[in-house]
Amino acid sequence: MDTSVLIDVNDLHFSYDGKNPVLTGVSLPINMNDYLVIMGPNGGGKTTLLKCMLGLLKPDSGSVNYHGITSIDFGYVAQLTTFDRQMPIRVYDFIETGLISRYHPFKNRKNNKSHLINRQIEHFSLYHIAYSAISDISGGELQRALLARALVQDPKILFLDEPTTFIDSESRDNLSSILQELNKTMAIVIITHDTTAVNDQVKNIACINRNLYYHGRDEYLDKSLEKVYGCPIELIGHGFPHRVLKEHK
Repeated sequence: MDTSVLIDVNDLHFSYDGKNPVLTGVSLPINMNDYLVIMGPNGGGKTTLLKCMLGLLKPDSGSVNYHGITSIDFGYVAQLTTFDRQMPIRVYDFIETGLISRYHPFKNRKNNKSHLINRQIEHFSLYHIAYSAISDISGGELQRALLARALVQDPKILFLDEPTTFIDSESRDNLSSILQELNKTMAIVIITHDTTAVNDQVKNIACINRNLYYHGRDEYLDKSLEKVYGCPIELIGHGFPHRVLKEHK
């Protein structure tokens, strides 16, 4: 096993009812300091694969193996569309919930966690809304708060589920810059149906629609996307420098 591999998905099969497969024979590695985009249409199994990698779902067969990491090394940013904006909580307290897995609410109550929270508030320029209700902040501010919560315990891998959905172009550019900086110290995994999420920062691309499709040369990427989406796809900005996932056994 390559010592740079953090997560190794091997021949994974999954179905919710034991009959209708959602994922079939999926294999891929996530490497240290990787920047991986897992791309495919809605209903293609992207989020199911993410949940399997996070240990939230158990595959019917195959395996998800972790190397030198545990669940506390995962940071997760949920889709904005699935987040309850009416949650009765302040931004500061919401970021603090990202420490639950590392600090027991009773055993570790004397630990001073404020410096960890304040570090993220400063990093994401959230001071002006730190004590505002989640329901009162903008979409861009909410995404920064979600990132702050995911990063407060210094993860080794950051997972983002459809991070570009329902954010404006300025927020999208800000997110791209943030992820580029974070990738210097951690692996980034983006789950998306949006082909514009692929940019020159991306190091690996996987195309999924029940099966995971690999391509060994850049010029075959559009063909892989066409197979996955079922229609011709033009990848905006295609020709950018990146390393695609090669077929492996």
